[in-house]
Amino acid sequence: MSRIPSKAEILDWISANPTHTSKRDIAKAFGIKGADRIDLKSILKELEGEGHLQKRKKTYRDPDQLPPVTVLQVKAPNADGDLYGRPLEWHGEGVEPVILILTRASDPALGEGDKILAKLQMVPDQDHNYEARLIRRIGSNPKRVLGIFRTGSEGGRIVPIDKAASTEWMVAPDAINDARDGELVEAEQAGPKGRMGLPRARIVERLGDPAAPKAVSLIAIHQHGIPDQFPDKVMAEADAAKPMGLKGREDLRELPLVTIDPADARDHDDACYAHADDDPRNPGGHVIWVAIADVAAYVRPGSALDREARKRGNSSYFPDRVVPMLPDRLSGDLCSLHEGVPRACVAVRMQVDAEGNKIGHKFVRGLIRSVASLNYAEVQDAQDGTPNDKTSPLLDDVIQPLYAAYAALKRARSSREPLDLDLPERKIVLDDDGNVTSVAFRDRLDAHKLIEEFMILANVAAAETLIQKRSPLLFRVHEEPAPEKLEALRETARAAGLNLAKGQVLQTRHLNALLNHAAGTDDAELINISTLRSMQQAYYNPENFGHFGLALRNYAHFTSPIRRYADLIVHRSLISAHGWGDDGLTAEEIERLEETATHISDTERRSMIAERDTTDRYLASYLSERVGNEFAGRISGIARFGAFVKLDETGADGLVPVRSIGREFFHFDPQAGTLTGSDTGMTLAIGQRVTVRLTQAAPVTGGLELELLAIEDQQLPEGGGARKGGRRSPAGRTVKRKAAKSKHKAAKVKRKVERKRRK
Repeated sequence: MSRIPSKAEILDWISANPTHTSKRDIAKAFGIKGADRIDLKSILKELEGEGHLQKRKKTYRDPDQLPPVTVLQVKAPNADGDLYGRPLEWHGEGVEPVILILTRASDPALGEGDKILAKLQMVPDQDHNYEARLIRRIGSNPKRVLGIFRTGSEGGRIVPIDKAASTEWMVAPDAINDARDGELVEAEQAGPKGRMGLPRARIVERLGDPAAPKAVSLIAIHQHGIPDQFPDKVMAEADAAKPMGLKGREDLRELPLVTIDPADARDHDDACYAHADDDPRNPGGHVIWVAIADVAAYVRPGSALDREARKRGNSSYFPDRVVPMLPDRLSGDLCSLHEGVPRACVAVRMQVDAEGNKIGHKFVRGLIRSVASLNYAEVQDAQDGTPNDKTSPLLDDVIQPLYAAYAALKRARSSREPLDLDLPERKIVLDDDGNVTSVAFRDRLDAHKLIEEFMILANVAAAETLIQKRSPLLFRVHEEPAPEKLEALRETARAAGLNLAKGQVLQTRHLNALLNHAAGTDDAELINISTLRSMQQAYYNPENFGHFGLALRNYAHFTSPIRRYADLIVHRSLISAHGWGDDGLTAEEIERLEETATHISDTERRSMIAERDTTDRYLASYLSERVGNEFAGRISGIARFGAFVKLDETGADGLVPVRSIGREFFHFDPQAGTLTGSDTGMTLAIGQRVTVRLTQAAPVTGGLELELLAIEDQQLPEGGGARKGGRRSPAGRTVKRKAAKSKHKAAKVKRKVERKRRK
């Protein structure tokens, strides 16, 4: 009697022998004869039923296509010197796909047998199926440095821009890569450091002028101490990771889940699907599935990957690059829910009634296969009646049911009334060289809002489940505004002729009423900005203090474990609570949850500051060629040294120094938030419409200096209070009258504040 191979052995053999995949070939390979072929046939049918194999005529193939990021083994060059790669995770369709490796001048030399992580792109109508671009060579993780190149007699040296790095690097003549003296360069270690002398490096990228656009985000990364290189142990763990199978998971591959992301998304960590609820007890209701990448299956507590992910806290996003929380092998490959590729997930099935209220939910640990990777614009176009080739087959059964479920969630949202600020977000658009080509408003499509509502609902379900199961977790906390900030908002509203209710427990609906009354008026932006500034900053905490802005009692981050460590903690807690495996939350992690919460709240703020600084530098670079031009804007802040103005066109913030306004003294009132001229009585206050001239733009620092030309469409008096022929100009008198009114309002505010102090 011959030995029947295991399922794993059969799959491994098919993977290694993609051109010999018939039942006869498999039987011959394992020496299976006679009646034992019946058992082999049963195993192949089971593998087919489980989705591991798909029968085509008399051969079997893996039904999954190659993911866009995958591991390749480099083959020997062909006669033309071209390099091709073999996918290590391919299970075959009879003929192995042909993958051409495209190399760049800065790529390291590749040889036969090298393993690489590569980004793939399908290329129809070619003599190869895919083209691959090197991400990095596996097993090679050279240290990188960012610095200024200085030429020398024997090549040159690199002076790091990181203040904490005191060691310079030597560059041999053949490793300069045509870099010039004074250029900002990125280099990697060239061989081990000797016992004597400086470490050696080779320049892999020239970034040019340190003030040039391409250098902006790299400088911010180093300036704020954001870790941008993974240690060798972390990379080794990521490289050793393998795709998860069906064992211990629920098979969700028949669900037509889709990912919907920005067109330039680097990863896909959430997929969704919705359909009408067929439960007769829930007429008009919907079932919503949200599947999230099962990062916890790969990032185990206490591992090198885990320690590095916790250290980083989150991914950092810049206009031209991402500093990920996890290495590419995970963030862009195994943990990314790519189209047509089986991926491990933690999914939640949620029932909502016709009014969008969640009436039940259930979490599962499963295996999915996304049917499509879509972007927001094409999904919205499909719903609006202009589907493309990709969305047309999905319109009736996938896209329209998503919008039907979203319509119900909108009704629940209207009833709940979360804070509804109207502050359009601007997007910096770069060309291939890193130059800013435009600054545009980000689209706010229903497709964006649909995904947001689905993710919020899933986050609520995660928090409620863990509370019910008494499992420790990190909540996303957003506390209500501090009394003093609320009072400042109330006074700003009153100065604009609006009212914010007082003497009751503040709720988001009270703030929304204020925002609605301001909508469509000249003060709308002022009220929105002031409301935002009155808010507390959200943070993570093992104690539940609710989420004021979302008007939710129980809220935790569950939907982005690829890019947020807090979500990974929640996933581990769900694993422990459901008894899904040994990769759940550990006792040690529970003991230091408070410490972890503080740390990742700090790393989140660090990323926000670095991202904001980068945006400021890009905008300053963009505007540097328009020095001398006039711009419309609104005063967004007042300080003793001047007024901050947000420009309408780009959203950039610039400073009008008080010394540049005129030859009079300006009194700063911190309580009222005003600057008032001693001679003219001209008052500058938050929210005023102004016209300014750009006098200076500094890309290195991101600073903009402005000259004030007009307030509320009225020109300033010459010299900031100087007279024309003994009399003020008409424009000056108008400004003075308006300034007097502003001063009167500010004085009333000040008197009220003083009365409260005395009480």
